[in-house]
Amino acid sequence: MIYAINYDLKRPGQSYAALHEAIKSCGEWWHYLDSTWLVDTSLTATGIWQKLEPHVDKNDFFLVIGVTRDYQGWLPKEAWDWINARSGKMAA
Repeated sequence: MIYAINYDLKRPGQSYAALHEAIKSCGEWWHYLDSTWLVDTSLTATGIWQKLEPHVDKNDFFLVIGVTRDYQGWLPKEAWDWINARSGKMAA
C-alpha cells in the first residue's frame, strides 16, 4: 500500500534526522515536497505511526493516510514516474 506521511513540525532548529530515517525504514519512499513523503510499504498506517512517534515532539502535527488512484498535481517527471509505477498498490 502507498501511504502519504504529512507533517507540520513545530520546533524550529530541531534536528529531525532520526524522524526522516524512521520514515525511510518503512519501505520504498519518495520525498519531493518539504512536508510530505510517500511510502510504499506493507505496514499499516498504525504501524507507520508506531515507528515515527518516538521521533516526534508532542506539539508537531502528523497525518498518515492511504493514497488513492485519484490524484493530480504539478511535480517533476521523476516524481510522477515513482507514483505511476505504484498506482496498482493504491486504494481505489
